[in-house]
Amino acid sequence: MAGPGQKVVLITGCSSGIGLRMAVMLAKDEQRRYHVNNAGIGLVGPVESIPIEEMKKVFETNVFGVIRMIKEVMPDMKKRRGGHIIVVSSVMGLQGVVFNDVYAASKFAMEGFCESLAVQLLKFDVTLSLIEPGPVHTEFEAKMIQEVRQRDCPGADPDTVHYFKNVYLPSSMDIFEVMGQTPDDIARCTKKVIEAANPRFRNLTNPMYTPIVALKYADETGGLSVHAFYHMLFNMGTLMHISMSVMKYLTCGCLRSRTISPN
Repeated sequence: MAGPGQKVVLITGCSSGIGLRMAVMLAKDEQRRYHVNNAGIGLVGPVESIPIEEMKKVFETNVFGVIRMIKEVMPDMKKRRGGHIIVVSSVMGLQGVVFNDVYAASKFAMEGFCESLAVQLLKFDVTLSLIEPGPVHTEFEAKMIQEVRQRDCPGADPDTVHYFKNVYLPSSMDIFEVMGQTPDDIARCTKKVIEAANPRFRNLTNPMYTPIVALKYADETGGLSVHAFYHMLFNMGTLMHISMSVMKYLTCGCLRSRTISPN
């Protein structure tokens, strides 16, 4: 029960990774009342090989789990005419990624739900913000990639399995290594959104993904981003691997130079 000067914090999915870092960081701030929806599960692989029941579990957690929590906190916030609901979405809620079809669909669903709900909440002075990370270095991601590498893909043709395991997964791991953020990065971004006088509705945490999203919305046919991703994966797979390795080397070099450079 919150006292007169006390503030209420509710964070879902905070046993590890992003949620845990948010809980640690935001627990030090007693000046706000907010609700952070962070719980989520991933799913990657050829659609043909994924049972419908597994797909339903993703939507049950990533979509309906979030909606249930919002339904619980929203009436009180509307009654008090104040509050801030934060939903951790994903850059995949803005741009689909090959072999992440079901996960991306769940995040697209949340983006549409929140975009619609945010309009109504404004009338009651309740703010809704989306946090949209790209790759994040967490146990969640590492464990999932390790599992799918060893998993069979029943129902998928040999070519698709080859593209998934020998082309997509290595490229995905390269991207995580080079472009991945830490849970602390996401927690800091979330804290900035919470503390902002006028919080933005959409908040990409990784600026390297801004051009990718811009590419999609610049082309009303949708073909530009689809073909760009196609060529990146299937026609430039080797080149992409080399490019990512170079970027990783340069990134590590920059970090080392910052460490040894005098103040």
